[in-house]
Amino acid sequence: MTATYENDIVAWAKEQAYLLRSGHLSALDIEHIAEEIEDVGKSEQRELASRMALLLSHLLKWQYQPERQSSSWQRTIKEQRKAVLRRLKNTPSLKVSLNDIEWLEDAWGDAVSIAIHETSMDCFPEVCPWTIASILSEDWLPGEKL
Repeated sequence: MTATYENDIVAWAKEQAYLLRSGHLSALDIEHIAEEIEDVGKSEQRELASRMALLLSHLLKWQYQPERQSSSWQRTIKEQRKAVLRRLKNTPSLKVSLNDIEWLEDAWGDAVSIAIHETSMDCFPEVCPWTIASILSEDWLPGEKL
């Protein structure tokens, strides 16, 4: 190998792809390839969590700052819902995250932190009061009954 993982990951990746395509399997850097594949999955999980936290933070702001509700907030909520649902559609294995208590607690914690930072309020619940079905429902907003 001429390119090393540690020195130039882009050149390394191109070289690894070439080796794979040309059938030179014995020359592959298997350990680092495995790490990169795992990192792709972790990146997808982080993206889903980030989208969910942003969605939840806007739902919190919607509920706790009714006087500031705006079409801009509604658009953000709608966009984040679509992004979460698109991510789940494109990567169905991520759906298990929605049933993972720790994952949800982390996303909720991030959402509360965002909401506190953006509102200077500190009155938000410690646990998410909404169901996943409500959170992802196209037309639902806090304070409304489904």
